[in-house]
Amino acid sequence: MPAMGKTRLEAFSDGVIAIIITIMVLELKVPHQATFAALVQRWPIFLSYLLSFVFVGIYWGNHHHLIHSVKRVNPGVIWANMHLLFWLSLVPFVTNWLGETRAQGVPTAVYGLVMIFTGLAYQILQTTISRQQTDDAGRHAHDRNSKKGLFCLFIYSAAIALSFAWPPASIILFVLVALLWLVPDSAFEKIQHQG
Repeated sequence: MPAMGKTRLEAFSDGVIAIIITIMVLELKVPHQATFAALVQRWPIFLSYLLSFVFVGIYWGNHHHLIHSVKRVNPGVIWANMHLLFWLSLVPFVTNWLGETRAQGVPTAVYGLVMIFTGLAYQILQTTISRQQTDDAGRHAHDRNSKKGLFCLFIYSAAIALSFAWPPASIILFVLVALLWLVPDSAFEKIQHQG
């Protein structure tokens, strides 16, 4: 039986991520009144959707670069990837809860927990793939990404702690993490062009 190629792994992951975004947009309920005031009342839900859309988009882009650094798709890579997709699949649920409750303490903390576990899952996938790297450029790219990922896990932890005192501070920290990851690491792009 031939080994799974990284193209198939990426295609499956792309499909799951597309479904996650679809579920999130389907959770955006239209106002019952035909007024701008009714639309404005829905702003927390739209902002939580926007935040999560950016996060999922960032994971999609960085996942693309990460998967292209895979040397061999083995069971470790497959299951680490499935672990990441599991946590990403919970994003629509916590997004909806965050928006519907206008970012109260517990929903904000749970959103942060899902972000932490998604970040940890990404770190596990990256560590699994980094063990396959045989050249300095590959090891360097993975090492830089890993350090940034660990720093962001610390920010998520701070956001969870702040969520019970002042939830808006947590949202600001979530946005900060998104900004840190918005542009994929150029080192991964170099690996992709070399491969």
